[in-house]
This record gives sequence, C-alpha cells and structure tokens, in this order.
Amino acid sequence: MKLNAKLILIMLSLLVLAVITLFSLNQFSQMALVQEIQDSSQEISKAVQISIADLTSEAETSRLTGFFDGARQKGINEINIINSDGEIIDSTNPDKIGKIKDVKKLETGVKTAPRKAEGASILSQRPYDVVVPVIVGDEHLGYVQVNMLLDNIQNIQRSNFIKRLVATAMVFTVGIAFTIYLARRYTAPIHRLAEDFKKVSAGDLTVTFPVESKDEIGELAAAFNEMVEKLREREALEKRLYEAEHLSRVGQLASGIAHEIRNPLNYISLAIDHLRAEMNANCPERSAQMTDVADKIREEVRRANYMVVNFMNYGRPLKVRKSQVDYRDLLERTLPVVQAKLTEQGAVVETQIEANLPPLWLDPELMRNCITNFLTNGAQAMPAGGTITLGAVMDPERDGWATLTFADQGVGIAEDDLEKIFQPYFTTKDLGIGLGLAITERIIKAHGGEITVASSPGNGTVFTVRLPMEEGRG
Repeated sequence: MKLNAKLILIMLSLLVLAVITLFSLNQFSQMALVQEIQDSSQEISKAVQISIADLTSEAETSRLTGFFDGARQKGINEINIINSDGEIIDSTNPDKIGKIKDVKKLETGVKTAPRKAEGASILSQRPYDVVVPVIVGDEHLGYVQVNMLLDNIQNIQRSNFIKRLVATAMVFTVGIAFTIYLARRYTAPIHRLAEDFKKVSAGDLTVTFPVESKDEIGELAAAFNEMVEKLREREALEKRLYEAEHLSRVGQLASGIAHEIRNPLNYISLAIDHLRAEMNANCPERSAQMTDVADKIREEVRRANYMVVNFMNYGRPLKVRKSQVDYRDLLERTLPVVQAKLTEQGAVVETQIEANLPPLWLDPELMRNCITNFLTNGAQAMPAGGTITLGAVMDPERDGWATLTFADQGVGIAEDDLEKIFQPYFTTKDLGIGLGLAITERIIKAHGGEITVASSPGNGTVFTVRLPMEEGRG
C-alpha cells in the first residue's frame, strides 16, 4: 500500500474513532441527563399532588414532611404550599407556615433563588425555585414552590465535558502514536538506504538493499538495487574494455615480436638439419646420440614456432573456407600429427562416431587446429595417462546440427577457472601461453557454432562443440 493511501486510511480511521467515541459519550450523557430530569419531575409531581390535597382539605404537615425526607436526597431543599391569597399553608420549614407571599411577585417556572448556605462554591450549590400553579378544573387553588438544587444535572454536564475532553485527548494520542510509528517505519529504512549510498559512493558495489514492501520505500529500494546492478555491469564493462585495450596492445607487440622471432627460428631449424647431416657423414659413431639431441632441439624450435604462429593468428581476421568434410577422414589426418605427444603422455584415443553421420560443413584446416588443441590439452591433463574419447552425433535437440564431444579423464578444471578458460592469455600451465582455447572458441564461432565445457576437479573434462550442418544455419 502506498504511503499516501496509508496516511488517508489512518486519518479516516482516527476521524471515525473520534466520531464514534464522541457520539457514544453524548448518547450516554443525554440518557443520564434525561433520567435525572425524569427523577426531578417525579418529585415535583408528587409535591403537586400533596399541595392539591392540602389546598382542598385541611393541611397535614405530616404528609409533606414524610415526602420531604425522601425528596431531600434528590436535591430538594424546601417545599412551600401557597394558597390563592399568598398564605403559606404548609411547608417543610415550619417557620414559614402562616407567612404571606406577594402572589403578584410569584413567577411560575424555574428561576434562580438566593444562596442560603454560607461558604458555598460559586460553581455548585446554586438553588433554583420551581413555582407550579395548582389548578383543579377552572379553579386556581394556589401554588407549590419547590426550592431545589440542580447540581446533579450540572455534574452530568461537567462529567460529559470531561469525558469528551479525555476522549479527544485519547484520539489525539492514538494519532500521535500512529504518526511516531509511521515516522520510524519510514525513516529507519531511509537511514539504512543513506548508509548504503555512502558505501556505494565509497566503491562498495556488493551492497543489496532488501525489498520488504510494495510502497514507496520498496520502490526506492528496488531502484537502488537496480542502480547498483547497473554500476556493477558498468564496472565489469570498463574492466573488460581495459583488458581488451591491454590485449590489443599486447597483441600488436606480440605480432611485431613474432615476425622478428620466426626468422631466427627458421634459421635454427635449417641449421639443425645441416648439423645432423654433417654428423651422420663425419662422425657415425656419435650419430645416434647427436640425432636424439638434434630431434629434441628441433621439437623445441617447432613448439616455439607454433606459439609464434598462434600469436600472429590470434590478431588476424579468420578466413573460413568451408566445404563438405567427412569427420572420420578429418580425424585420421589429424591424429598422426599429435600421436607422439599422446604416446608420451600415455593417452589413448577412442572414437564414438554415429554410423550415419553426414559430412560436416566446415573449414578442415581450422577444425584440425581445434581438434589438435583439444587432444593436446586432454593429454596434458592426464599425467598418469588415460583415454580421450572423441564423439560425434546428430544433435538430438536441434535439427540440422551436429554435436562433437572431446572428453578426457584428466584432473579437471576448477570451478573458478571454468569461466576464464576461453579468455586470451589465461592458462594454468607453467609453459602455456593461454591462446589455444581462445583461438579454438574463435574458430567455432566463426563457423556459426557453439562451444561449452563441463568439468570438475578429479572428474575429467568434456568440451562440447555444436556446428550447423549446412551453410546459413547458426
């Protein structure tokens, strides 16, 4: 729920609570006031009945006195029964019996009477005279004068005022409590968000703010997380851009160095062949020993030249010349090139090729380079020897695609290194330069294909290559 909706709901709730509370208090107060007035009216009615009896017959003080004992508790101070001549014929105050009142000055109804109690409070003990004419038929018999206190009614009104005041204070207290709750509810996340902003500004992009609601705070948290995610992506992009620029500079440098190195390597290779021929002719007794040394030197020269070629090829655009190629024939022409290395490592190659596999649409020379890289890496990953399995089937998930697999039983690849193995110049070998798999991936993608790897330490590695069978796919 949005913040403005919550505030409106709280205000409406407080308004309804205040209205219900004040309405209930007013109803209770009116009921109490009506009850008090009814009680007072009953007492006055009884006084009128007694006055009729006294005015129509001989006055009996005992009747009025007996009634007055109970009426005193209702706030009645004095009752006077006055005949039509103004004479007080009966009274709860014996001293007033027989006295004459000016009938013309008697005002029927309710009026304030002078205080009789000394030291009475100004706000209480205010007596009132209630004068009621006594008429039987058409004959005016006289009056009944009741002196009474209306403190009970005033107390009810005062109590009602206090209750309303307390109720209003309680409603305001509830409103203040809700306001404090909302303030803490919304300011606490804002404070935490401000702290996270400080962390982000300091360079910490690992911060994530939990989205705990769907209101404005939740939207702010989601926007903050999205901002941090984009900053992380930007940082990663800048890092990749820096690495690309760095690799570009290294590639340019390596390309220049490679051109300078290939010439002496070719000269050394030719010189080794010449020395071996001279040794065979002039010193046959040492020919076998020197031939072995010469072969090792030639192998190292070949390896150095291979690395130089990789450097040069990686910086050049690939020229893919596709044709229909039988995969079995391609393997038969590739395996002899690396057989010596495989034998040295104790690696054995097995093939599992689908019987009716049609020709593949690819560049044979570039694909031989990829296969050589897979076989060389597989053999190096098995220092104690093992089996390298080469598989090829029609892709069961995509029509018109072939799936090639290269599986070894080697030491496997660490999880942290899996996402890096296709990066240029990344290697875990002491003598590697980290371009073999980078070039392989580049060749596969140039064919419109895909390459993935699955591996775990100690369980070997499986490279999976998917290639389109026809031109235009992929």
